[in-house]
Amino acid sequence: MSPRELVVLGTASQVPTRARNHNGYLLRWDAEGFLFDPGEGTQRQMLRAGVSATDVTRLFVTHFHGDHCLGVPGVVQRLSLDRAPHPVHAHYPAEGAEFFARLRHATSFHDTVDVREHPVTGPGVIAAGPFGTLEARRLDHSLPAYGYRLVEDDGRTMVPELLAARGIAGPAIRKLEPPLLDEVSVPRRGQRFAFVMDTRLCDGVFELADGADMLVIESTFLHADERLADEYGHLTARQAGRVAAECGVRTLVLTHFSQRYADPGAFRAEAAEVFAGDIHVAADLDRVRVPKRR
Repeated sequence: MSPRELVVLGTASQVPTRARNHNGYLLRWDAEGFLFDPGEGTQRQMLRAGVSATDVTRLFVTHFHGDHCLGVPGVVQRLSLDRAPHPVHAHYPAEGAEFFARLRHATSFHDTVDVREHPVTGPGVIAAGPFGTLEARRLDHSLPAYGYRLVEDDGRTMVPELLAARGIAGPAIRKLEPPLLDEVSVPRRGQRFAFVMDTRLCDGVFELADGADMLVIESTFLHADERLADEYGHLTARQAGRVAAECGVRTLVLTHFSQRYADPGAFRAEAAEVFAGDIHVAADLDRVRVPKRR
């Protein structure tokens, strides 16, 4: 089983820089590849990161500002060129269906990919499968926007001492059923991942982040520019840290940085003032492991 990890493809906000591409985040989750907010240049960033287009099984767009979606045409056309053998499910705000259609068919190409669209019409569960449950929550931005949350089903962890005491080993372990299963194992909470982009603080942000093992969240501004953040519908690094602290987040990944700031360390320092957990200031091509189950 491949490691559960976040592959960071881009970390800029509205304007890319020499060091930061537009947004793009691939979550490797067992057999799944969840691609979030592919901005301009994502296809090339995937090549640099050693990620194949055919790794993508689901595509998520939080909203239809260019830095979060202008990479869709390139990714879709590369999926066709590589003849992806599986369907690719696409989730995006229903209000932006016209924009997605334009991006999906932006140019002429030999269209072989099976893109299955699932416009998000409101908060709640949007998909479920062996990977767990996918949920969406409304965010507070200048146009319709959603954040996304992945919740793995709860399970059980085997206790070797209890198995040994009952003489259970090898293939017999996989065949265990209640009540014997309950006697030789303990409950195990499923892992949780949350993705929050352009938004002011709102209920949706906290609902998405609740109990997340990994929270990927925009921190476009620093606290000194909090007024601007609110005006443009964004968060500061301190606000992102506050969300992580109040929601019991384990690993906080800060991203979507304004080009006005030269020192990435300032974002970590500001978030650390209110959040004592693991903080990762994302850089292009980073790989961040999802924390092991508790």
